[in-house]
Amino acid sequence: MEHLLEYAGSVHIYLGPYRGNPIALYLKRTETGYEIGPKAYPWNDVVGSGETPNKAAADCEEKWKMKGLSADMYSGPSWEGGIKPEKPVPPKPPVVPKPAVSAAASAPAGQPSVPAASPAATADATPAPAPALVAQPVDESN
Repeated sequence: MEHLLEYAGSVHIYLGPYRGNPIALYLKRTETGYEIGPKAYPWNDVVGSGETPNKAAADCEEKWKMKGLSADMYSGPSWEGGIKPEKPVPPKPPVVPKPAVSAAASAPAGQPSVPAASPAATADATPAPAPALVAQPVDESN
């Protein structure tokens, strides 16, 4: 089924010292997701796509930046209808495991190495008593 286009926002292109007309951006629902882009030539090849309208808006903004226009040649895009560009979360850097230090290597020369207590053995031991609360001095400067 063909879906109707929905108005999603606009971009203003500056033509020299004059402000050009706004270019409308339209949201189109497809079977695989959403597409946002203008229908006016020569800008109709800039189409953002994504799983949600917000992801499509973020993709459209990125493609506008790659179009070759400097930041002072256009303003926007300005989004309508609660569309907020959703930037993808950057991947977390991989955790580097710390190298294991053997007990024999960490003991000084001439001293026998004693194996460290296992975590299971420390869990069976009685817990240390809680530290007593110390009374704080009272400020009587007033």
